[in-house]
Order: sequence, then C-alpha cells, then structure tokens
Amino acid sequence: MHFRHLLFAAALAAAGAAHAQSSGPVMPRPAEFYFDADAKATKPVIAVRETGEAANARLLKQIERDPRAKAEHAQLAHLAMAAGREDLGRELYARAVILIPPSDGVLWRPMMWNYGWDLYRAGDAAGALEQWRALAASRAVNASWMPPTLAIALWSLGRKDEAVQWYAAAVRTEPQQWSGTSHYAALLPDWRDAERATLAEVQAAWAAKPPSWP
Repeated sequence: MHFRHLLFAAALAAAGAAHAQSSGPVMPRPAEFYFDADAKATKPVIAVRETGEAANARLLKQIERDPRAKAEHAQLAHLAMAAGREDLGRELYARAVILIPPSDGVLWRPMMWNYGWDLYRAGDAAGALEQWRALAASRAVNASWMPPTLAIALWSLGRKDEAVQWYAAAVRTEPQQWSGTSHYAALLPDWRDAERATLAEVQAAWAAKPPSWP
C-alpha cells in the first residue's frame, strides 16, 4: 500500500474508533476463572533499545526507510503518547493497527495491550476498553490480566456494576490475592498509584456486596 493511501486509511480507522468509543463497547459476562498468563500480550513492543530522543530519531529513520515497519510504528506511538503527544500517538497507533493484523499475534497482542493503557492514561477509558475487549475476544484464553484491567476501565466509565462483576472474577480465581488491596503493589507493579487507588474503589464495592456466581 502506498504511504499516502496508508495515511488515508489510518485517518478513516481513527475516525471510526472515535465514534465507537463514545459510549464504550458492549462487554461479555465474565467467566468463572482467569488463570492464563498470556505473557505474550502484557509486555512492551520494542523495535529499538534506545530511550528518549535517540529512540524517537532511530524509529523515525526506520519508518522513513520502510513505511510499513510494524514494530517501529507501535513503539513510536507509545513513546508519543507517553510524552503527551496524543494526536501523533493516536495517528501512529491507527497506522500500526492497519499494518499489524490480529493473525500476527507476536506483535498484535502487545500492541493492543499497550494501546489500551496509553488511551486510558490519556483519559480515554472508552477507547482503552475497546482495545482490551478486542484483545480479550481474539483468543480462547482467560488471561489473568482481564478481570482487574477491564474492571478499572468499566469503573472509570461509570459502569460500576459491570466493574464489580469483573473484579469478582479476579477474587474467584485468586481469593487470597484479590479479596483485599494489600497485594496490589506486587500484583500490579506497572500500574500507577492512582490506578491502583481506582481499583481499590472497585474492591470496596465488591466487598460491600459480593455478586453471586453465576
């Protein structure tokens, strides 16, 4: 695909995603347990090992050489979002989504995981939930990341009953870990303090009225 056409397709994808995110996606009911590690998803996408401006410069150079460079688009998108350059990050992620199909599990799964977190941290919980929903639906796995991650997004959207239902799945899976909040730092080392605090609100709502299963 010509680079100009790629940009046009990316713009269409971004516009469609923005429309879909207005109310957040419809979520399935949680399963009973979530034991799968899904380690291929919960990791960064790394095309270059440099950091800061050196990483940006090298990634841009590689994309100029190959406009279809997959991992480079995903990593540069993440760096742009982390630096507060949200518009650029969203544009780069839109290109990456076109370049990396779900069949490319090595790159697609971690890209979607990180895309979700970058959107959540930019204040777009609906967009984050859409990426994580697609990731959760893409394979027949019940990954351990799903209950707390989907719970925090749903809670942030005001979908509190659903958030508690998902949190309850974490408790059913590992009751000693998730019944309280004392293990959050160890369980969620990459989460920010504010994110763990939000999940603690979900835990308090669960503790006040634990939902029954099923």
